[in-house]
Amino acid sequence: MSFSSFSADMSPDAIVRVQAILDGVARDEGVHIPLAIESGSRAWGFPSPDSDYDGRFIYVRPAHQALTIWPRRDVIETPLVGEMDVNGWDLSKALRLLLKGNAVVVEWLQSPIAYRDTPWFRDALLGFADHWLDRGRVINHYLRLGQRQKMLHVDRGAEVSLKKTFYCLRPAAALLWLEQHPGRAIAPMHFPTLMAGIDASHDVQIRIADLIAQKAVTREMGVAPAPPELLAFIDDAFARAEAWISEPTAASPDAMRAGDALFVEVTRRLDATPS
Repeated sequence: MSFSSFSADMSPDAIVRVQAILDGVARDEGVHIPLAIESGSRAWGFPSPDSDYDGRFIYVRPAHQALTIWPRRDVIETPLVGEMDVNGWDLSKALRLLLKGNAVVVEWLQSPIAYRDTPWFRDALLGFADHWLDRGRVINHYLRLGQRQKMLHVDRGAEVSLKKTFYCLRPAAALLWLEQHPGRAIAPMHFPTLMAGIDASHDVQIRIADLIAQKAVTREMGVAPAPPELLAFIDDAFARAEAWISEPTAASPDAMRAGDALFVEVTRRLDATPS
């Protein structure tokens, strides 16, 4: 099991604490943790000086735990302590949500920052997503997510938290990326990479770069008027998606069988791998 390099803004002490939490979960719950990543603003490419550590992991219960008429919860949550926010999903939950078009799972699989990284596991799930992820469901995911964030935070006043502005910009950019890459269902997680892959005006690109630079030196609760160019960018992306979104389809029987097969294959392989 290999570990990735970490970004320069990450505290070595915090990294050690996240890994200690993961060790405790694996030991106390008796589970495999083949992938644990950073899912927050550091992984997205727009951290703040006081960004939390948003550790997320996918865990796999050994077969002897799964073979029971009393199934356990499919989420493991650890206490929020300071800036530590670490929790995870059972592989079964991750696969079910992926087949429903929940892009969160795919974003975890693309994170450039990993506390635990088993390459074959990440590759297997990305390959599964590339084959079975429903494009219409992903578009619906980003559209509803972005509209909800805009309604909750951006539409309420002249000044907006920098963090909340990005929560609207990310789904807007993802929708434009999907529109401009027909046939693809997996948009990049890393926000600068996402922006580099879409046709946006020079002014919008400059405004976003300035906002990223400002966020890098501003505490999470910093607020500023949202640039009108970015509000127009967000509104346009959502309106365009509403115009061309298709009705999501239910997961096919073939996709469900493939999910079961992958779940069994991963469980057996991890059970056979020495700790």
